[in-house]
Amino acid sequence: MDAPIRWLSVLHQWLLPWRCLLCGDAGAVGMDLCADCAAEMPRNTHCCQRCALPLPISAPLCGRCQRKPPPWDAAWAPFRYAWPLDRLETRFKFNGDLAAGRVLATMWQRQVHTLDLPQLIVPVPLHRRRLRERGYNQAFELAKPLARALGIACRHDVLRRVRHTDAQTGLDAVERRRNLREAFALLASARLPDHVAVLDDVFTTGATLSECTRILKHAGIARVDVWALARAPSPAGKI
Repeated sequence: MDAPIRWLSVLHQWLLPWRCLLCGDAGAVGMDLCADCAAEMPRNTHCCQRCALPLPISAPLCGRCQRKPPPWDAAWAPFRYAWPLDRLETRFKFNGDLAAGRVLATMWQRQVHTLDLPQLIVPVPLHRRRLRERGYNQAFELAKPLARALGIACRHDVLRRVRHTDAQTGLDAVERRRNLREAFALLASARLPDHVAVLDDVFTTGATLSECTRILKHAGIARVDVWALARAPSPAGKI
Protein backbone atom coordinates (compact mmCIF):
# COMPACT_ATOMS: atom_id res chain seq x y z
CA MET A 1 0.00 0.00 0.00
CA ASP A 2 1.56 3.31 -1.03
CA ALA A 3 1.74 6.37 1.26
CA PRO A 4 -1.31 8.33 -0.04
CA ILE A 5 -3.56 5.27 0.27
CA ARG A 6 -2.29 4.55 3.80
CA TRP A 7 -2.90 8.18 4.75
CA LEU A 8 -6.45 8.11 3.40
CA SER A 9 -7.15 4.86 5.23
CA VAL A 10 -5.96 6.34 8.53
CA LEU A 11 -8.02 9.50 7.92
CA HIS A 12 -11.12 7.44 7.14
CA GLN A 13 -10.66 5.40 10.34
CA TRP A 14 -10.43 8.57 12.38
CA LEU A 15 -13.31 10.50 10.82
CA LEU A 16 -15.64 7.62 9.91
CA PRO A 17 -14.56 4.29 11.44
CA TRP A 18 -15.44 1.11 9.58
CA ARG A 19 -18.50 -0.51 11.18
CA CYS A 20 -19.74 -4.03 10.49
CA LEU A 21 -23.08 -3.92 8.68
CA LEU A 22 -24.08 -7.31 10.09
CA CYS A 23 -23.27 -7.19 13.81
CA GLY A 24 -22.33 -3.55 14.47
CA ASP A 25 -18.82 -4.27 15.74
CA ALA A 26 -15.75 -2.49 14.42
CA GLY A 27 -15.14 -3.31 10.79
CA ALA A 28 -11.95 -4.69 9.32
CA VAL A 29 -9.59 -2.26 7.59
CA GLY A 30 -11.08 -1.07 4.34
CA MET A 31 -14.50 -2.68 4.77
CA ASP A 32 -17.70 -2.29 6.79
CA LEU A 33 -17.51 -5.92 7.87
CA CYS A 34 -15.76 -7.35 10.90
CA ALA A 35 -13.30 -10.22 10.67
CA ASP A 36 -15.69 -12.69 12.34
CA CYS A 37 -18.59 -11.93 9.98
CA ALA A 38 -16.24 -11.99 7.00
CA ALA A 39 -15.15 -15.48 8.04
CA GLU A 40 -18.81 -16.58 8.05
CA MET A 41 -19.26 -15.70 4.37
CA PRO A 42 -20.17 -18.92 2.48
CA ARG A 43 -17.37 -19.45 0.00
CA ASN A 44 -18.00 -21.63 -3.03
CA THR A 45 -14.94 -23.77 -2.49
CA HIS A 46 -16.11 -26.97 -4.20
CA CYS A 47 -18.19 -26.60 -7.32
CA CYS A 48 -18.79 -27.54 -10.95
CA GLN A 49 -16.15 -25.85 -13.08
CA ARG A 50 -18.64 -25.28 -15.89
CA CYS A 51 -21.57 -23.75 -13.98
CA ALA A 52 -20.14 -23.09 -10.48
CA LEU A 53 -22.88 -25.17 -8.83
CA PRO A 54 -21.82 -25.97 -5.23
CA LEU A 55 -20.84 -29.63 -4.91
CA PRO A 56 -19.44 -31.87 -2.14
CA ILE A 57 -16.29 -32.30 -4.28
CA SER A 58 -15.18 -30.11 -7.19
CA ALA A 59 -15.73 -31.60 -10.64
CA PRO A 60 -15.24 -30.51 -14.27
CA LEU A 61 -18.96 -31.10 -14.93
CA CYS A 62 -21.93 -31.62 -12.64
CA GLY A 63 -24.70 -34.00 -13.63
CA ARG A 64 -26.78 -31.23 -15.17
CA CYS A 65 -23.90 -29.96 -17.30
CA GLN A 66 -23.17 -33.51 -18.45
CA ARG A 67 -26.76 -33.94 -19.60
CA LYS A 68 -27.06 -30.49 -21.19
CA PRO A 69 -23.90 -28.35 -21.40
CA PRO A 70 -24.61 -24.64 -20.88
CA PRO A 71 -23.82 -22.19 -23.70
CA TRP A 72 -21.00 -20.42 -21.85
CA ASP A 73 -17.42 -21.74 -21.60
CA ALA A 74 -16.65 -21.40 -17.88
CA ALA A 75 -18.12 -19.91 -14.72
CA TRP A 76 -16.78 -18.12 -11.66
CA ALA A 77 -18.91 -17.55 -8.55
CA PRO A 78 -16.68 -17.23 -5.47
CA PHE A 79 -19.53 -17.39 -2.92
CA ARG A 80 -22.61 -19.48 -2.29
CA TYR A 81 -25.92 -17.66 -1.97
CA ALA A 82 -26.53 -18.38 1.71
CA TRP A 83 -26.49 -16.63 5.09
CA PRO A 84 -25.09 -14.10 5.84
CA LEU A 85 -24.17 -13.03 2.29
CA ASP A 86 -27.81 -13.26 1.22
CA ARG A 87 -28.71 -10.69 3.87
CA LEU A 88 -26.24 -8.16 2.48
CA GLU A 89 -27.32 -8.93 -1.09
CA THR A 90 -30.99 -8.31 -0.27
CA ARG A 91 -30.16 -4.99 1.37
CA PHE A 92 -28.07 -3.97 -1.63
CA LYS A 93 -30.42 -5.12 -4.39
CA PHE A 94 -33.83 -4.30 -2.98
CA ASN A 95 -33.34 -1.78 -0.17
CA GLY A 96 -31.01 0.75 -1.77
CA ASP A 97 -28.16 -0.04 0.63
CA LEU A 98 -25.10 0.93 -1.41
CA ALA A 99 -22.85 0.41 1.62
CA ALA A 100 -23.79 -3.28 1.54
CA GLY A 101 -22.94 -3.27 -2.17
CA ARG A 102 -19.50 -1.85 -1.45
CA VAL A 103 -18.86 -4.62 1.07
CA LEU A 104 -19.89 -7.27 -1.46
CA ALA A 105 -17.74 -5.70 -4.16
CA THR A 106 -14.74 -5.53 -1.83
CA MET A 107 -15.15 -9.18 -0.83
CA TRP A 108 -15.29 -10.20 -4.48
CA GLN A 109 -12.09 -8.32 -5.30
CA ARG A 110 -10.28 -10.24 -2.57
CA GLN A 111 -11.11 -13.68 -3.98
CA VAL A 112 -8.59 -15.65 -6.02
CA HIS A 113 -9.43 -15.90 -9.71
CA THR A 114 -8.19 -19.05 -11.46
CA LEU A 115 -9.71 -18.71 -14.97
CA ASP A 116 -8.08 -16.94 -17.88
CA LEU A 117 -9.01 -13.28 -17.59
CA PRO A 118 -11.38 -11.95 -20.23
CA GLN A 119 -10.73 -8.79 -22.21
CA LEU A 120 -14.07 -7.25 -21.31
CA ILE A 121 -16.66 -7.51 -18.52
CA VAL A 122 -20.29 -6.98 -19.54
CA PRO A 123 -22.74 -6.58 -16.63
CA VAL A 124 -26.24 -7.95 -17.12
CA PRO A 125 -28.41 -4.90 -17.95
CA LEU A 126 -31.63 -3.76 -16.32
CA HIS A 127 -34.62 -2.52 -18.28
CA ARG A 128 -34.92 1.26 -18.08
CA ARG A 129 -38.14 0.95 -16.06
CA ARG A 130 -36.44 -1.24 -13.43
CA LEU A 131 -33.40 1.04 -13.48
CA ARG A 132 -35.59 4.06 -12.72
CA GLU A 133 -37.27 2.21 -9.87
CA ARG A 134 -34.04 0.96 -8.29
CA GLY A 135 -31.80 3.89 -9.18
CA TYR A 136 -28.81 1.73 -10.11
CA ASN A 137 -27.89 -1.57 -11.73
CA GLN A 138 -26.56 -3.86 -9.01
CA ALA A 139 -24.54 -5.93 -11.52
CA PHE A 140 -22.83 -2.81 -12.88
CA GLU A 141 -22.05 -1.56 -9.37
CA LEU A 142 -20.29 -4.86 -8.64
CA ALA A 143 -18.58 -5.00 -12.03
CA LYS A 144 -16.94 -1.56 -11.97
CA PRO A 145 -14.62 -2.01 -8.95
CA LEU A 146 -13.87 -5.63 -9.90
CA ALA A 147 -12.86 -4.59 -13.41
CA ARG A 148 -10.59 -1.87 -12.00
CA ALA A 149 -8.96 -4.31 -9.59
CA LEU A 150 -8.29 -6.84 -12.36
CA GLY A 151 -7.30 -4.27 -14.98
CA ILE A 152 -10.10 -5.26 -17.37
CA ALA A 153 -12.38 -3.04 -19.42
CA CYS A 154 -16.04 -2.87 -18.38
CA ARG A 155 -18.92 -1.72 -20.58
CA HIS A 156 -22.54 -1.40 -19.52
CA ASP A 157 -23.83 -0.43 -22.98
CA VAL A 158 -22.96 -3.61 -24.90
CA LEU A 159 -26.16 -5.44 -23.97
CA ARG A 160 -29.52 -3.74 -23.61
CA ARG A 161 -32.65 -5.04 -21.94
CA VAL A 162 -35.23 -4.21 -24.58
CA ARG A 163 -38.24 -5.88 -22.98
CA HIS A 164 -39.46 -5.38 -19.43
CA THR A 165 -39.88 -8.74 -17.72
CA ASP A 166 -41.52 -9.98 -14.56
CA ALA A 167 -39.25 -10.48 -11.56
CA GLN A 168 -37.46 -13.82 -11.75
CA THR A 169 -37.92 -14.53 -8.04
CA GLY A 170 -40.32 -17.41 -7.53
CA LEU A 171 -40.11 -18.70 -11.13
CA ASP A 172 -38.74 -22.13 -11.95
CA ALA A 173 -36.11 -22.71 -14.64
CA VAL A 174 -38.59 -23.16 -17.50
CA GLU A 175 -40.58 -20.08 -16.50
CA ARG A 176 -37.39 -18.04 -16.21
CA ARG A 177 -36.29 -18.99 -19.73
CA ARG A 178 -39.72 -18.14 -21.12
CA ASN A 179 -39.76 -14.86 -19.21
CA LEU A 180 -36.42 -13.80 -20.73
CA ARG A 181 -37.13 -14.74 -24.34
CA GLU A 182 -36.08 -11.84 -26.62
CA ALA A 183 -35.52 -9.64 -23.56
CA PHE A 184 -31.94 -8.64 -24.51
CA ALA A 185 -30.31 -7.14 -27.57
CA LEU A 186 -26.75 -6.33 -28.59
CA LEU A 187 -25.71 -2.78 -29.34
CA ALA A 188 -25.46 -2.71 -33.12
CA SER A 189 -22.21 -0.74 -33.19
CA ALA A 190 -20.46 -2.74 -30.46
CA ARG A 191 -16.99 -3.99 -31.38
CA LEU A 192 -16.18 -6.78 -28.99
CA PRO A 193 -13.04 -8.80 -28.21
CA ASP A 194 -12.75 -12.57 -28.51
CA HIS A 195 -13.11 -13.25 -24.77
CA VAL A 196 -15.92 -11.67 -22.73
CA ALA A 197 -17.31 -12.29 -19.25
CA VAL A 198 -20.98 -11.61 -18.52
CA LEU A 199 -21.43 -10.59 -14.89
CA ASP A 200 -24.46 -10.79 -12.61
CA ASP A 201 -24.96 -10.52 -8.88
CA VAL A 202 -26.55 -13.93 -8.22
CA PHE A 203 -26.53 -17.04 -10.42
CA THR A 204 -29.70 -19.05 -9.76
CA THR A 205 -30.88 -21.18 -12.69
CA GLY A 206 -28.60 -19.54 -15.25
CA ALA A 207 -31.50 -18.43 -17.48
CA THR A 208 -30.40 -14.78 -17.60
CA LEU A 209 -26.75 -15.63 -18.17
CA SER A 210 -27.69 -18.19 -20.84
CA GLU A 211 -29.69 -15.64 -22.80
CA CYS A 212 -26.91 -13.04 -22.61
CA THR A 213 -24.34 -15.67 -23.64
CA ARG A 214 -26.48 -16.76 -26.57
CA ILE A 215 -26.63 -13.22 -27.93
CA LEU A 216 -22.87 -12.68 -27.56
CA LYS A 217 -22.02 -16.03 -29.15
CA HIS A 218 -24.37 -15.25 -32.04
CA ALA A 219 -22.39 -12.04 -32.56
CA GLY A 220 -19.23 -14.10 -33.04
CA ILE A 221 -17.59 -13.93 -29.61
CA ALA A 222 -15.27 -16.93 -29.39
CA ARG A 223 -15.35 -17.37 -25.60
CA VAL A 224 -17.98 -16.19 -23.14
CA ASP A 225 -17.56 -16.84 -19.42
CA VAL A 226 -20.18 -16.09 -16.79
CA TRP A 227 -19.31 -14.46 -13.49
CA ALA A 228 -21.52 -13.98 -10.46
CA LEU A 229 -20.88 -12.90 -6.93
CA ALA A 230 -22.82 -15.86 -5.54
CA ARG A 231 -24.18 -19.16 -6.81
CA ALA A 232 -27.48 -20.46 -5.52
CA PRO A 233 -27.50 -24.15 -4.60
CA SER A 234 -29.60 -26.56 -6.63
CA PRO A 235 -32.92 -27.65 -5.12
CA ALA A 236 -32.69 -31.07 -3.51
CA GLY A 237 -32.64 -33.84 -6.06
CA LYS A 238 -32.26 -31.54 -9.07
CA ILE A 239 -28.52 -31.61 -9.69
